[in-house]
Amino acid sequence: MADTRMTAHVRGNVQGVGFRWWTRSRALELGLSGYAKNLADGRVEVVAEGAEGDVEKLRTLLEEQPSTAGRPGSVEHVQAQYGEPKGAEGFEER
Repeated sequence: MADTRMTAHVRGNVQGVGFRWWTRSRALELGLSGYAKNLADGRVEVVAEGAEGDVEKLRTLLEEQPSTAGRPGSVEHVQAQYGEPKGAEGFEER
């Protein structure tokens, strides 16, 4: 399975609730690289690189309603785009 890069913008109550930490933890469990950072408009940007199936698992966890994986906050919408990996290493909160 090929590697891919997902850039997802997550809208909802996702800032100040531990969402980026939770996202980083799930991404590392899946062996993904990238980051999660707060945006000025209240969304969180999640960039994840790795095996296509694992990236899709992360997207599913981000979108899941209600969260069975203990995701903090609440997600209203996830908008994701895909492209070629850029060689990110590790996964960080920004």
